[in-house]
Amino acid sequence: MGILGILTCEILELEFAGLLATDTDVRRITVLEDECSAHLIAALESLKKDNLKRITSLKAFTPGAEIPLEVLVGVLELALHNRKNTLQQGLIEAARAFGPHVDALMLGYGLCGNALEKPAELLTDAGVPVFIPMDEDHPVDDCIGLLIGGRERYYGEQCQLAGTFFMIPGWTYHWKRMFEREFGNLSPEMAKRLFKHYERSLLISTPIMSLEEMQQNSKDFSELFGLRTEVCKGTLSILQETWDTAKEHLNSIND
Repeated sequence: MGILGILTCEILELEFAGLLATDTDVRRITVLEDECSAHLIAALESLKKDNLKRITSLKAFTPGAEIPLEVLVGVLELALHNRKNTLQQGLIEAARAFGPHVDALMLGYGLCGNALEKPAELLTDAGVPVFIPMDEDHPVDDCIGLLIGGRERYYGEQCQLAGTFFMIPGWTYHWKRMFEREFGNLSPEMAKRLFKHYERSLLISTPIMSLEEMQQNSKDFSELFGLRTEVCKGTLSILQETWDTAKEHLNSIND
């Protein structure tokens, strides 16, 4: 096949860990190790992946000999979502750095405030094809849209109750970072004003994390803002389809 590069946000680290751990075609996983990828590495190690390699610089990456499918992973910091231009620049730089080492790139992102409306054009300097999770004829709106199953269902839940805060597994783990300076720099008082009109926390459950763990992780959040907790079933199908499409491309260039 070839080498597939993955660039993803910390929020989707568990989904990619699960994807990589269950695909028997993946013979080696190389992760660019830093504080952003620490949780992804821990998740892969917990899944007992013996084909995991860590590098601290892309200069240290050496493709394996005669490996059918190899993956090179970079995890970008959550704070990039703060501003559209910041996210775009972060991805441009990462794609440019990864491009010379891979045959294609897969993104763990959606439109994200239209920052990735034209991903292939934005990341053209990578010099390789770019694959982004798609919702019919457009990229998914964001990580919520990816795991809830697309825009129609996302919008349907918003119409049902406008005051909804959507919680996917990664958000239940990282939500406290909304109060950090690098991300949102929200004081508790400011946050309570911001969430004044929210009524529920909607947990989007997938096989990546048990419902019990999601509930435990988000308990303090719901209590802090006085939200009731509800649950809906999520899906990994869009992410899987994107993964399969990227793999098919690698197969095609080696036929």
